[in-house]
Amino acid sequence: MVEVSMHDDARTGCSRGVRLRTAGVCAALAFAVACGAGGEGGGAQDVPTPLLSQEPGSPGDSSRVGSGELVVVRVGGHEIRVEIADDSAERERGLMYRESLPEHQGMLFVYGSAATRSFWMRNTLIPLDIAFIDPDGVIVDIQQMRQTQTAELTTSKFPAMYALEMNLGWFEANEVEVGDRLEF
Repeated sequence: MVEVSMHDDARTGCSRGVRLRTAGVCAALAFAVACGAGGEGGGAQDVPTPLLSQEPGSPGDSSRVGSGELVVVRVGGHEIRVEIADDSAERERGLMYRESLPEHQGMLFVYGSAATRSFWMRNTLIPLDIAFIDPDGVIVDIQQMRQTQTAELTTSKFPAMYALEMNLGWFEANEVEVGDRLEF
């Protein structure tokens, strides 16, 4: 899945007026980058990759969803593992070319501010659900995205700072609904 509309603060990854909880998360993520957990040097990142990740070579390492590290989060009370897409290159690549996605794993797209977000399914081989999440971590919209291999867009109904992609039907099967929360 590819996100095609980005309106981020590329310098800090955090916008003014973001609530204290989100600011704290951004500060923790910035600290992670300062400690070397961020991407490769040179370019500015919207929001750095958190340190809460599975260590390479650990028993569950073979279940990684892609080249990124997995982070444990909770959504609607369910613990899941997500790959973080927090810079332009990772968000553009998304889950493209993946042939499968383990059951309780997904990809969390992280932005520096809330805005209307649009995604497409071009080169995405697996059908997905997407939850759009506001700066407070509240799910504001959930949509299903089927394999269309076109530039047809799935657009959030409300501004979102995060987008969470999971296997098609995951949110319904786990009774996760609009109003539920994403917890870091």
